[in-house]
Amino acid sequence: MVVDFRNEPFTDFSKEENRRAFEEALETVRAQLGREYDLIIGGERIRTEEKIRSINPSNVDETIGYVSKANQELAEKAMQAAAKKFEEWKAVSPEARARILFRAAAILRRRKHEFSAWMVHEAGKNWPEADADTAEAIDFMEFYGREMIRLSERQPLTRIPGEDNELYYIPLGVGVVIPPWNFPLAIMVGMTTASLVAGNTVVLKPASNTAVIAAKFMEILQDAGLPDGVVNYVPGPGGEVGEYLVKHPLTRFVAFTGSRDVGLRINELAAQTAPGQKWIKRVIAEMGGKDSIIVDKDADLDLAAQTIVTSAFGFSGQKCSACSRAIVLEDVYDEVLNKVVEKTKQLKVAEAKSFGVDMGPVIDENAYRKILEYIEIGKKEGRLMTGGGKAEGNGYFIQPTIFADVSPDARIAQEEIFGPVLAFIKAKDFDDALRIANNTEYGLTGSVISRNRANLEKARTEFHVGNLYFNRKCTGALVGVHPFGGFNMSGTDSKAGGYDYLLLFTQAKLVSEVF
Repeated sequence: MVVDFRNEPFTDFSKEENRRAFEEALETVRAQLGREYDLIIGGERIRTEEKIRSINPSNVDETIGYVSKANQELAEKAMQAAAKKFEEWKAVSPEARARILFRAAAILRRRKHEFSAWMVHEAGKNWPEADADTAEAIDFMEFYGREMIRLSERQPLTRIPGEDNELYYIPLGVGVVIPPWNFPLAIMVGMTTASLVAGNTVVLKPASNTAVIAAKFMEILQDAGLPDGVVNYVPGPGGEVGEYLVKHPLTRFVAFTGSRDVGLRINELAAQTAPGQKWIKRVIAEMGGKDSIIVDKDADLDLAAQTIVTSAFGFSGQKCSACSRAIVLEDVYDEVLNKVVEKTKQLKVAEAKSFGVDMGPVIDENAYRKILEYIEIGKKEGRLMTGGGKAEGNGYFIQPTIFADVSPDARIAQEEIFGPVLAFIKAKDFDDALRIANNTEYGLTGSVISRNRANLEKARTEFHVGNLYFNRKCTGALVGVHPFGGFNMSGTDSKAGGYDYLLLFTQAKLVSEVF
């Protein structure tokens, strides 16, 4: 019998043996840089002439690897392979599918530092952020495996004499999984393994920036005994390969995490019925955020300052859950602002491979230019307190930046920047703070730092986000503890890592027999 789920512990890097082990993993990965990675379709490895060159955002001269690039012809091949395999895979017992996840989790646990080291190199994550990403990937597999076993058990129904009634959760079909680069292991693993453990087959189109990490995970699935064709690895351009897969008549569902604009495009395309399509496609979307931390006038201000800095600048602000707006009551505004600025000035920005780095680079040149453009906009919309430009290094380094006295309707207070830029907004009172917090088109995460029970209870009902936290940071959701997903333009509130999640990848079938 499988033991109860427990979250994978994070590595304690204050211990010398753990630091040494991680440094060895970094060297192990360095020795593998520059290799080529093939597409994997129905178990067949396919090498294309055109390649995606993955680079180290901390050092743009360093190549992580060369990944074969799929086109529409190869996307079609992958779709057909997945559709063919589905007829066999759907008949495999839920328990057997779950065991593959448990084995994959065990393999990843043994290779934990190695995979974290890949994220340091390819995604620019510092040691703790990379370690947390790997831990979350392990958690997803352990949790979803147990959930599939639970859903396969006899479901509670109202029983009546003379009839045998049973409810089954059966798979949907072929799913297209399109994960992001910012959690290149955890979210990719979560969406992929949720799909396959539910009995579906997958066409996986990873983010081009982090396609090597996805290729390395394909090795784990193979080692765990996943049959060929259940997951098909086809990195390629979103506009060509991604849209082709989303529009395909054999696509039963699309699991996507990424930007608002791409998510809306996927939703639009999936809503169009293709010739030969027999179903309404299901879209499971986790999109953007414009997340706020409210600081009440009676809050612990040191806690507030640390919470804001951690939430705003962890992984250079490249989290959909990151705090990009600090909404502070006017009574304590100046004090909180000064504390946050002081802490932010102490952050160390450098190559992610170095121990003790607080912020590495942003992911690529496009993000780099976009964030710098927003900083210039911010200089017109607020008072620059710290940062405001590039940071040193041969990578995409940006200074952690804070603007004060920003209007709630300013562009830097409304548009998702996805970088280390924080807007401070002054609120007259708590009701005003809630009004400001709810004034964006997003609704993903938020925090309230307060000792006032009445205000916390008011926020509990009126702060309109999918994940609301009190007296803690607005990032760092744990699988099984904080089911994750947001409202409005933040997506379909899929609640990844929660007890409802696998229902999105299944359909319920009732069988009734009269005796």
